[in-house]
Amino acid sequence: MENIIPEIENQYIEFKSEKVKAMTLAEEIIAFANSEGGEIWLGIEDDGSPSGLSRCYEEDIMNICRTNCIPPITPKYETLHVNNYDIAKVIIPKGKDKPYYTSNNKYYIRVGSTKRIASREELLRLFQASGAFHYDLVEVDKSKILDLDLNQISDYFSRYQISFLDEPESERLRLMAASDILTEKHKPTVAGLLIFGISPERSLFASGISFAHFEGKEITEKLIDKKNITGSLNRQVDNSLASIKANLLTASNIIKTKRIDMPNYPDIVFRELIVNACVHRNYALHTANIRILIFENRIEFISPGLLPNGVSIDKLPVGTSFPRNPTLVRFMENLGYMYKLGRGLPMVCRETSKLGLKVQFIESGQEFRVVLPLPEK
Repeated sequence: MENIIPEIENQYIEFKSEKVKAMTLAEEIIAFANSEGGEIWLGIEDDGSPSGLSRCYEEDIMNICRTNCIPPITPKYETLHVNNYDIAKVIIPKGKDKPYYTSNNKYYIRVGSTKRIASREELLRLFQASGAFHYDLVEVDKSKILDLDLNQISDYFSRYQISFLDEPESERLRLMAASDILTEKHKPTVAGLLIFGISPERSLFASGISFAHFEGKEITEKLIDKKNITGSLNRQVDNSLASIKANLLTASNIIKTKRIDMPNYPDIVFRELIVNACVHRNYALHTANIRILIFENRIEFISPGLLPNGVSIDKLPVGTSFPRNPTLVRFMENLGYMYKLGRGLPMVCRETSKLGLKVQFIESGQEFRVVLPLPEK
């Protein structure tokens, strides 16, 4: 039991002595819940040395989590005996009801080995993860109606027997606002610009797809192909699918002078993973494009942003529906780009299983990654 205490504090570990104040504990608990979860070790000094507890604090911790944390948090409390000291480990799960805040209305997040009050952008992402706020309905700063392709909008409305271009301007504005292409102030929304924008990347930075094909199994291997795919989302999907197909050589055998193609994925698998990345990524993160990386043995589809509240990796293979960007989802469904909502990833899992392979879903940092294994050549 000598080495049971972690050596240092980090993103997932916090030390607190018995003298810690209730509100300070609440702040630490909330910071962990708003981030990736973690452990608070009670009866441990900042330098990692044990100082012990004079009694059990389980009831106190539970009361703090009920009264000082909003919404309430349910931790796990463990009592340990180390080096003749009684200490406690309080395990805080990753929150399912973010954002959490203290009873004095402060929102905290965990950054490295410390907590801090969430910035405006971080708070926005927390609310977006909860479903209380949808970034795809935000108006795009400095954008205007001229940034939209009215012919593409007309094609969209023609599906509903509406002659958009024949309508007076006032009716066009009403139609675009009613369908969330524009805000009530007649400014393009994020969803409107991504679907109908002429060049949405001019106003929405890092809203495209970075495509790369490597010769081997690592990103350090020789680069075979590289593209920066921009434009409206439907064009990004089409161009990304074309790039994947052009870069994947169909393995085949020659049997009695006849070419036999080896098993491979149907196009719908690649298309689903591209669409999924485009409609479910976090567009509030302006620092990175979606990335599609082809290696010798796999394709990786990497989206900025973690899974929304209520969605876990375990639920993805069996189907779950919690769109981060419901307006984008609606547009892409109406344009015929969406597999039945909540059923796309189960389909991907089934097709992968048919090849004797298994798809991986990974959350890491501020990214969600789908790793699609490729059949051996």
